[in-house]
Amino acid sequence: MRRLFRFATRTRRRKILTVIVTLLLISGGVLYAWLFADLPSLENLNAGLALPATRIYDRNGQLLYEILPTEGGRNTVLPLDAIPRDCVQAVIATEDASFYTNPGVDPVGVLRALWINLRGGEVIAGGSTITQQVARNLLLDPEQRAERTLHRKLREMILAVQLGGRYSKDEVLALYLNQVYFGNLAYGIEGAARAFFGKAAAALSRAECALLAGLLQNPAAYNPLVNREAALERQQTVLRLMVQNGYLTQAEADAAQNDPLQFAAVSFPIKAPHAVMAVWEQLAAQFPEALYSGGLEVTTTIDLDWTNAAQRIVQQQLDRLNHPPTTSQPPADAHNAALVALDPFTGQVLVMLGSPDYFDESIDGNLNAAYALRQPGSTLKPFTYAAAFDPTRAEPWTAATMLLDVETPFVTRKLESYTPANFALVEHGPVLIREALASSFNIPAVTALEHVGLPTLVQLLGDAGVETLARNTQIDLAVTLGGGEVRLADLTQAYSIFANGGYRVEPSLLLHVTDHDGRVLYEWSPPPLDQRVLDERVAWLITDILSDNHARIPSFGPNSALNIGRPAAAKTGTTTDYRDNWVIGYTPNLVTGVWVGNADNRPMVDVTGVSGAAPIWNAFMREALLGQPELTFAQLPGLEQVEVCALSGLLPTPACPHRVLEWFIPGSAPTQTDTFWQTFAVDTRTGFLADESTPPEFRQERNYAILPQEARDWAARNGFEPPPRDAAVNVPDATESLRLLEPDPYTVFQVSPQLPIEAQRLRLTVGAVPGTQSVGYYLNGALIGTAGESPWAVWWPLAVGDYELVARARLGDGTEQVSEAIPFRVVAEPHPP
Repeated sequence: MRRLFRFATRTRRRKILTVIVTLLLISGGVLYAWLFADLPSLENLNAGLALPATRIYDRNGQLLYEILPTEGGRNTVLPLDAIPRDCVQAVIATEDASFYTNPGVDPVGVLRALWINLRGGEVIAGGSTITQQVARNLLLDPEQRAERTLHRKLREMILAVQLGGRYSKDEVLALYLNQVYFGNLAYGIEGAARAFFGKAAAALSRAECALLAGLLQNPAAYNPLVNREAALERQQTVLRLMVQNGYLTQAEADAAQNDPLQFAAVSFPIKAPHAVMAVWEQLAAQFPEALYSGGLEVTTTIDLDWTNAAQRIVQQQLDRLNHPPTTSQPPADAHNAALVALDPFTGQVLVMLGSPDYFDESIDGNLNAAYALRQPGSTLKPFTYAAAFDPTRAEPWTAATMLLDVETPFVTRKLESYTPANFALVEHGPVLIREALASSFNIPAVTALEHVGLPTLVQLLGDAGVETLARNTQIDLAVTLGGGEVRLADLTQAYSIFANGGYRVEPSLLLHVTDHDGRVLYEWSPPPLDQRVLDERVAWLITDILSDNHARIPSFGPNSALNIGRPAAAKTGTTTDYRDNWVIGYTPNLVTGVWVGNADNRPMVDVTGVSGAAPIWNAFMREALLGQPELTFAQLPGLEQVEVCALSGLLPTPACPHRVLEWFIPGSAPTQTDTFWQTFAVDTRTGFLADESTPPEFRQERNYAILPQEARDWAARNGFEPPPRDAAVNVPDATESLRLLEPDPYTVFQVSPQLPIEAQRLRLTVGAVPGTQSVGYYLNGALIGTAGESPWAVWWPLAVGDYELVARARLGDGTEQVSEAIPFRVVAEPHPP
């Protein structure tokens, strides 16, 4: 029985083992078939080096660029020993640090990349080895490359191991460096060297090699011609990896990081190159497999004829600026410009000119200035006032709101004193917003921004398309005068909200895309205007102001370059140091933005928006719209027109000598009568008020402009006749309470040992409300002086220390008003060495 039992047990074990072996063999066969069936042959490797044929056309069918499978020059294949060692080492350090020791796959690298991805951090070294990337890009078909599956990854690893067994490491590396895509239409290291630096790969410097190696992970995001800051940060990462892997010392890496980069491009057949590059990046993002396999036929929104006209106009204007007709006018030293034009209702980009000459190395011509961050000057002012006009606000401002264009101190978020000034340091006293915006006065614009608040302006700009300011934590009140950085393309997009009635539009570069088999991959269709960011009545009011030639006469005169012979709205912008100047302007069917400056950010010589960018904008708009019907900005129903006093913006009284008609959103028109113009009976013999004893022939009714206290110095300088000294005037005030006017808050004063102390005094003044009898000034709680009449001035001798100033006004009814405190500091001037 025992023998029989042992025999049965052995039999069962054999059966189980047979089943297990059979299952393993079947599983192995299935796994082998799953992984190895139809696995590409290494014989197909060279076929993968051919570039796909792609043609890019303008909206009218004119060829802009064609890349052919056998294109040479830009994509020449190089032996490894012809590629600079710095480039080879930069690529290895960044893409596959263990390249020369791994068998073609790096499991540790895959796990590390997976872990970094799961943590949401930056992937500075990819999970695929260089050999795997060669296998994927040259052997797998587009559908397989697009898969994000374990099956594709395992097959890729098998091919990599096969490649490593057949080819030497140097041969694999040469394959990689000659086929990988660097962006900007450049395949391979030679193409990248020529596309970005205008030189052969053999001539690349260490700094240039590091920058190019950094592009491989994400050519679009790190493209230095579009996003220079991101590219330089990535270059720094590459240099750090080269140090970590022993290719460089820290000193060598630091020297390379400080090595200036000069971007250029070798000339090749291409039209509207900046637009083509932008289109190519979009194609690479949306249709990567079709683009890199069979190629595409692409029709863009670009108008080549308009682009050529823009380039010619830009070149002519820069030539005029740099070669003025008279010797009394110095050369402007202005060598770069950009122009973007788009349809405000569809977002179709019609022109994208990134520089006067893409291939001009001396001006970094291949940099796309339409995407460069630059200071916008005054071009953000319309958005500031648009925010103030918002009818949902408790008390919305209007085009007739009066603001004081006089020296005014503001306090920044950093608790620093900020006193803006107008161009040429000219002040205009009381102005209505229509004139303040059309003539681009600075001080009222800062007043408006303080009123609406910085977050409100940033939100409106972000909603309209300018999103860079939201990421800038340093901006403050000066942003409405150009104290931030924006892109021309974004700002042109944002101005569309004024032309189209308040809707955000998304810029579009593509009309029609088909693959090599004729299958339609993309067909543009009109987007719905459903993303409202601004009340249409506010949009119309801003347009009405920006197209008001009369309102801009104080700054630009009656015949400026902002007139194009048809209805058009426009806004200039100039930075205080002349590094940037702008015009963004539009008709009902075309928005065009122009920037003029230098790519290296050096200042120009006395070039403003109206003298630099405006002639370009004017000439382009006239030529682009030639032969088209003259369109007007349609009058919106529901707005009401009311007559107001031109000085105060309030309802006129008989004393008001100058009146204007102004448009208002219903419910926002003024209800208060004018308080600026006041009438007094004057005795012409004495200049004092007439009384009962004044003979009729010496009695005369005269009107006087009584301005707010903040404008009294301006009024005196500009010849405003004061009322009789004995007149009881009702002084209008820009504020409803007592406010310190001098000194500016948070100012630091210096006491000089070179001057007598009695000559170093500080003037203290206030803006007092009507009925004020006296004003006392208190420093750190102690009374230092009292003023009994306007202008309520007290002089205080400077003394070193930290102070808090408060004013107290005693009114005629016995009540008292107290101002907000103003801090300031007095320090001793350092003695000269």
